[in-house]
Amino acid sequence: LAPRAGTCYQQAKQVLHAAVPERLQGREKETGLLRQFLLEHVLGRRPGSLYVSGAPGTGKTACLSRVLLDCKDKLAGSRTVVLNCMALGSPHSVFPALAQQLGLPMATGRERIRSLEKHLTAQGPMVLLVLDELDQLESKGQDVLYTLFEWPQLPSSRLVLVGLANALDLTDRSLARLGAHLAGKPRLLHFPPYTKEQLTLILQERLGQVAGDPVLDSAALQFCARKVSAVSGDARKALDVCRRAVEVVELEVRGQTLLKPLPRGES
Repeated sequence: LAPRAGTCYQQAKQVLHAAVPERLQGREKETGLLRQFLLEHVLGRRPGSLYVSGAPGTGKTACLSRVLLDCKDKLAGSRTVVLNCMALGSPHSVFPALAQQLGLPMATGRERIRSLEKHLTAQGPMVLLVLDELDQLESKGQDVLYTLFEWPQLPSSRLVLVGLANALDLTDRSLARLGAHLAGKPRLLHFPPYTKEQLTLILQERLGQVAGDPVLDSAALQFCARKVSAVSGDARKALDVCRRAVEVVELEVRGQTLLKPLPRGES
């Protein structure tokens, strides 16, 4: 296998991994709204909550990660805590996890929630709490979600809460009571599935970072984008399909290189 070919396939597989890119194709509007919400609430010292919904692979976590990276310096004066709720043992585990991140002494049950409320309404920097996979916190009576979404409404609260989940109707279904006092209702931001055009652009931009001739041709990328957009609009799935295609091509090229006849008829 020629070194150039080796590096081009390795590079292609690397750029097709679902890492957070410099710029998110097709998500300019959502990225702008996330940035605006964070700066308005965290820098403006206005407690509040935002609920971000969208199917898997529609760019929710990637966009928020990008915005947090880009706004790192601006948000330096506040405290940011990011928790993935999938990693918690149970919905109630979110409270000890948050207390630990905020450096609060260990407490149990109601006492723990009281000490967190006291901390979040005391003088101090704004606290930005990001809860990914928020639907994992659904519980009987929804007491965990209610408690979290009511915290920004407490007098002199300094909490800005951002929750991300797949379900579009989580807040309608699980947090209907919050709607009773409208101020308590979280702002909503929905990420629709990626279109065929957006997926094509994402794949082209990723593979455009690989030097030399295109590894996968344009028709193949469009075919992949069309199929994935028809089923789910999941960008991770599209990246995955292309990465596997590159592996197949790489194996074929490697096979051909090994089977090439030797020059001058040597055996």
